[in-house]
Amino acid sequence: MKRNSFVAALSVAFAATLSVGFVSVTPKVIYGEDNRVDVYQVQREDIRQLADSTLALIPKKDLYDNRKDGFTHKPTKYGWERELCSDEAFFEQPTSANCSGSLVGTDLIATAGHCVKSTADCKTYSFVFGYRMKDEQTAPLTSMYDDVYGCKELVYREYSSKQDYALIRLDRPVVNRTPVRLQKGSVNPGDELFVIGHPAGLPTKVAAGAHVRSVSQGFFTANLDTYGGNSGSAVFNARTNEVVGILVRGEMDFDYDSQRSCNMSYHCQDEDCRGEDVTDISFVIRALERVKGR
Repeated sequence: MKRNSFVAALSVAFAATLSVGFVSVTPKVIYGEDNRVDVYQVQREDIRQLADSTLALIPKKDLYDNRKDGFTHKPTKYGWERELCSDEAFFEQPTSANCSGSLVGTDLIATAGHCVKSTADCKTYSFVFGYRMKDEQTAPLTSMYDDVYGCKELVYREYSSKQDYALIRLDRPVVNRTPVRLQKGSVNPGDELFVIGHPAGLPTKVAAGAHVRSVSQGFFTANLDTYGGNSGSAVFNARTNEVVGILVRGEMDFDYDSQRSCNMSYHCQDEDCRGEDVTDISFVIRALERVKGR
């Protein structure tokens, strides 16, 4: 992918550029350069605000109430959990999220349909905002009560070869966070994109520099740097910051290095491999309209 201009460490020249099958859900992949960065590395305030409206779907069983001000996360390490090679990016960071989502209404979030199967399934998750690295060393090992929400109901869900989305009502209105804006028009090949979510369950990552490869009925394909755990992530139009779709499936995540006996991220050139599939946001827009019409 293109270089990521959201990151403060890049040169001024780069920073001036906005580089930012039926239903078998497969993991994702790195296309070209690895453009995933932590939120604290992002220079632009507008992108950080979008990250504020991103959330992690974390199993309730992996959060422990401290009976004081919040929850402690189950201790994990990305590198160990995935048996990764030691030079893999983010090796030392925790990995807790099963899927990603974004705030689309006062108490409504959008995610992938394959992430939640029913209201009962939905209620096994906590919906956690702010699951991100504070700096290079400070991992999100705890979450405050105000950042952790429960599932009230699964409002709408579709899961097919063309549509894969879910609209979930949380157990209370979300405070101090702004719903993302949804694009009403369709995407076109070549449109520039970025994605915010939780690749492989990691703390929030922003990955820019992608573009739409092709458009199909109900979904489009792009060269986004995404993994399992990014399922449900909002994919944004890099020009308008509006959500154009929900990340749902793609290429495999990891390749085994037999010489080092460990796993490493699978890499493709920008226009190679299958690409990452994104459900068109129009389905979520229609679901929201049905909610308003009730």
